[in-house]
Amino acid sequence: MNTSDKATEFVVFCIENTAARLNISGAELFHELKTIDGIHSFLYPSYPALHTQSKEYIVDETLEYIRQKNPSLLNKFQQCL
Repeated sequence: MNTSDKATEFVVFCIENTAARLNISGAELFHELKTIDGIHSFLYPSYPALHTQSKEYIVDETLEYIRQKNPSLLNKFQQCL
């Protein structure tokens, strides 16, 4: 598996685990992240720094990115955080 494949696997991991924390589908979070360019501007570039961290840390960082770019999204799911 090359680095690009590993980064893509990491992005999927981030989306699915963050969606689980928010109690929404991965597809819904994927759509929201696309609207704030979170996939190509945050998740892929974060791979080198985050892929060795814990799942909880990675999810927290993803949520923080969303909070900074689209706080209203997280307000809808506040009870889950």
